Amino acid sequence: MASSTPDAVPAEPNSSADRPARGGVQSVERAFDLLSVIAASGGRTTLSELAAVVDLPMPTIHRLLKTLLGVGVVRQLPDRGYALGPELVRLGELAGRQLGAIARPHLRTLVEQLGESANVATLDGDMVVYVDQAPSPHQMRMFTEVGRRAHTHDTGVGKAILAQLPAEQVRQIVSTAGMPPHTEHSLRSLEALEDELARIRERGYSVDEQEQELGVRCFATAVPDAPTPLAISVSGPTSRVDDDFADRAVPLLRRCAEQISEALAQA
Repeated sequence: MASSTPDAVPAEPNSSADRPARGGVQSVERAFDLLSVIAASGGRTTLSELAAVVDLPMPTIHRLLKTLLGVGVVRQLPDRGYALGPELVRLGELAGRQLGAIARPHLRTLVEQLGESANVATLDGDMVVYVDQAPSPHQMRMFTEVGRRAHTHDTGVGKAILAQLPAEQVRQIVSTAGMPPHTEHSLRSLEALEDELARIRERGYSVDEQEQELGVRCFATAVPDAPTPLAISVSGPTSRVDDDFADRAVPLLRRCAEQISEALAQA
């Protein structure tokens, strides 16, 4: 159980409790900040780690955690740490389906244009989760189950998302999830990944070069201005997804990402 504190705790002088809200309800913003810290820590953290990151008085943190525990979006661990709660799973599944529904017509257009499977994925803690796919019409095609979680360091969508994040968050994600080599082509060190992310930022798209599965190549790009880190990709066998395919696919991927961004802004 969370530590019990009075409902009204005076703010400490010159603390963040005295600062104006960011245009909304301050307590909601603070609660979301706590959830974001827990998520960035791989889904679990300690009270002292929370206090070190968020600029809030300890009584305020206790009160917010008590509320989050009560509604099920945070749970307390046996070691007195805190983790994301089961209610967030339900909300995340609903949000994922909505993201997939918004992206789906654009993914289908990509498949019509390129003939290969198109995917959309989002960041979920220290992994990416696929929220929708439009399959290729080819008998031999790349299939990814919706809801599948994958590492970020060796997937096209994962690397496209990492390239948009601060370096410290990238290191946190990699240190939590690790970098298991799924194939002989997988990146195996943080330094190699950081070099790859620099190339992705320069050219504007990522490539999974048989890093998840031998014989499969994937091109991906991040969705700009998305409310949560989001990326789309096209993938297929290396016999079809070659350099000529890349020349056609990359401009279409970028256009598709912009269209999804616009659709999300209007949703």
